[in-house]
Amino acid sequence: MKLREIAEAIERFAPLALQEDYDNAGLVVGDPEAEVHRALLAVDVTEEVLAEAEREGCDLIVTHHPLIFHPLRRLNEADYVQRCVARAIRSGIALYACHTNLDSAPGGMSWRLAAELGLQELQLLEPSPGKGEGVGFGVAGWLPEAVPTCEFLRRVAQQLHVGAIRHSDIVSGQVRHVAVCTGAGASLMGEALASGVELYLTADLRYNDFMTPSGRMTVADIGHFESEYCAIAILFEIFSKNLRTFAVRKSVCSRNPVNYLCQ
Repeated sequence: MKLREIAEAIERFAPLALQEDYDNAGLVVGDPEAEVHRALLAVDVTEEVLAEAEREGCDLIVTHHPLIFHPLRRLNEADYVQRCVARAIRSGIALYACHTNLDSAPGGMSWRLAAELGLQELQLLEPSPGKGEGVGFGVAGWLPEAVPTCEFLRRVAQQLHVGAIRHSDIVSGQVRHVAVCTGAGASLMGEALASGVELYLTADLRYNDFMTPSGRMTVADIGHFESEYCAIAILFEIFSKNLRTFAVRKSVCSRNPVNYLCQ
């Protein structure tokens, strides 16, 4: 199957027009007219993931994060990005990324994670003007019934395999109305507050971000990788529904670069 045919199937769900201006989603390495036979799905392109693709005979890696995010000024293999690009080219492996377009697509990342955590009646936190119905970032929804906040956070940690959850003061002993934004979602703090949720789950929060809610809601950092691991499941479904004759594999080497030291 030609690489452009696979890209077209992915982009029917998450059009490249939905990506943010700073992003580099789409075909990162490869010839759109090249024939590919087997895809590996991962969160990031890493040397471990490339080695897995080589072992499994995959000539395409589809990830959430684009390997090349900033322009490459040279290709001398001085860092992991350059080494991975060079290795992919040498091994004949195409690289495709589905990033902020998958974040903002209807039914995309935040929708998926919220559903996995049991949230219902989902609504967008930040719609993207002029890009279509259901397009935007973050969602807010309701649990079927209120549960103790700490119990829910422990459930989230267990389900997402989070080594540690950082959170602000617990505002309410119980929680039912919850907002979710996969990846770095500090910029949606105001939208989460305006939605009236009791708890906001996101990642990459800085020190002062934990003070921003000022007792109006609890905010929790559930880890960037952990919040975005659902990208693999979304991409697998796209392949399964639209490219049934094409071989696809979920990476077993896609791992969190952040490690947790437990006391």
